[in-house]
Amino acid sequence: MRRKVLYWEDVEIGTEIPSLSKTATSQMLVKWAGASGDFNPLHYEFTFAESQGVGRPIVHGQLKRAWLVQMLTDWIGEEGFLRKFSCQFRTMDYPIMMKSLTEPVEEKVSHWCKGKVTNKGVENDEHFVECEVWVENEKGEKTTPGKATVIIKTKEPNHE
Repeated sequence: MRRKVLYWEDVEIGTEIPSLSKTATSQMLVKWAGASGDFNPLHYEFTFAESQGVGRPIVHGQLKRAWLVQMLTDWIGEEGFLRKFSCQFRTMDYPIMMKSLTEPVEEKVSHWCKGKVTNKGVENDEHFVECEVWVENEKGEKTTPGKATVIIKTKEPNHE
């Protein structure tokens, strides 16, 4: 099966990156803690989170970062290259908490990863695209803004 290739010529300033929806659950945070080694009690312990002034467990910042990277790499595909990425954790995001072991968490979207193209150009024979990216919560607030530069293919001959 041939995969769709994103070409530099097909991207314009203002182009929206296809959004990526995520459902952050307390179970997802446990899995992320195990995979990343980040067992900070802010992400699973109500009493600790409350004592730190955040009210309840919060989504790992690095998990939100990974979501944004996934959105970008899904968009640019295997032919693209993520050259530069940064983000800031400005607002706390909260997971959907499990009610019991026997009652599954409702599968609803709690966060959206979004982005748009802010610039494009050619440098050192590489065709780059600069993007503004962010995680948005259920209230539509941009909680994790960031920037990225990707290198993508061109339709020009001799640039394979």
